[in-house]
Amino acid sequence: MKTKITLLFSLVLSSFFGLRANNVNISGTSVSGSNVTFNISWDNSWNANVAPNNWDAVWVFVKYQDCATRLWNHAGLSTISGDHSAGSPLQVDAVSDGKGVFIRRSALGGGNTGSISVTLKMTIPAGTYNYKVYGIEMVSVPQGSFEIGDGTSSSTYNSINITSTSQSSGISSATLGGASVAVPATFPMGFNALYCMKYEITQEQYVEFLNSLTYTQQAARITADPINPAGTYAFANANRNGIRISVPGSNAALPAVFACDLTSGIENNSDDGQNIACTYLSWGDLAAYLDWSALRPMTEMEYEKICRGPLPRIAGEYPWGSTNITQVYNTLGGLVNDNTASESYSPVANGMCAYGVASGAAVYGPLRAGLFATGSSGRESAGATYYGVMEMGGNVYERAITTANASGVAFTGALGDGTLLASGEANVTNWPSVTTSTGVGQRGGQWVSAATLVRISDRSQMTAVDATRTYLMGGRGVR
Repeated sequence: MKTKITLLFSLVLSSFFGLRANNVNISGTSVSGSNVTFNISWDNSWNANVAPNNWDAVWVFVKYQDCATRLWNHAGLSTISGDHSAGSPLQVDAVSDGKGVFIRRSALGGGNTGSISVTLKMTIPAGTYNYKVYGIEMVSVPQGSFEIGDGTSSSTYNSINITSTSQSSGISSATLGGASVAVPATFPMGFNALYCMKYEITQEQYVEFLNSLTYTQQAARITADPINPAGTYAFANANRNGIRISVPGSNAALPAVFACDLTSGIENNSDDGQNIACTYLSWGDLAAYLDWSALRPMTEMEYEKICRGPLPRIAGEYPWGSTNITQVYNTLGGLVNDNTASESYSPVANGMCAYGVASGAAVYGPLRAGLFATGSSGRESAGATYYGVMEMGGNVYERAITTANASGVAFTGALGDGTLLASGEANVTNWPSVTTSTGVGQRGGQWVSAATLVRISDRSQMTAVDATRTYLMGGRGVR
């Protein structure tokens, strides 16, 4: 339900956004002057001073819609943390570009957060607006040295350490190995601290993205034309992708409205696959989503850091830190509550992973984001990385910036600015071409791949240029 409230500064569209893959709920949005206030809650939050010595957070950003033009814009937020506030046990961390904030636990502890009030100070012109507040769950990855390569996996890097010297001085091709070119100091190698999305982009998150775009932008970010009738699949009626047109666009001017409807009938029902990892995302689609949300793509060196952390390498290890792997797929008997927010698998085993389905048939596809994590699971049974990032192996490919060519190592880590071109494309300097995707490769395997592709240090797909939409491709971002 949406209610309009007229204020001196603005007009508020109060709404509820529940990103159930991670149980982030944002509700009760209101605006007073330049402040936007809402309630936030999410599950399984932590702040730890023992290994892995990190915390999770929610990347929160705001979009505002001019009531005259109906266009959505990215709201600037104050870069001073003290200008924002949150109730206990949360704190708000501002960022230097003002494109959003990180909301996290303010003290050591863990568990679910209740519905906590948060107020953010915006830096946008006075006017009459509607608002949407978005939240993406992230995991912090501290600064520090780490190991790459494992001496076993295909095309692996040489077994070397990445240190502050590596990041500040660059690495030669001969030192790095794996048929890589020389990597300059401007390339994000993983030594510096960053945040990584805890989950792959879900179908619900992609729907929220589409519903903030113009007609022309939508047309660039799906396979179907937005003018198609209600019920038309945005990508394909296959591989557990249930994103559909709910209300058709009109005259190449009014954008369509999209919904999740995997089990055809009532849109956005509890079993419509909102929390399943989104497939059919081309590099252009992923880049646009990351630019829109003011994130950026990860590099393949950062991928190894996020997976392995500071631990010693293990030959042939998977992202959960062992050489154990257990195949799970969506038609397997142990999968329960299919397509819902509680989709899960029993019995629990170590190294559970969606991989190895020897068919691309429509009935198969990726699983719910965070499927294997429970209140009692450990890293190996949850399939989690050292820092707590989920499904970095299997499910859908992780798109990463490669060190295999000049287009890849030209990447400087520039962040998205929240704004797309009118054509619907990302427009960030030094990101690989959204047309050719040269400079982008794949890590971590997916639901069809062999187990060897799931290994942390396997680089066999880092020169596989693929700009198309396929049932294997999804992604996530970092900041």
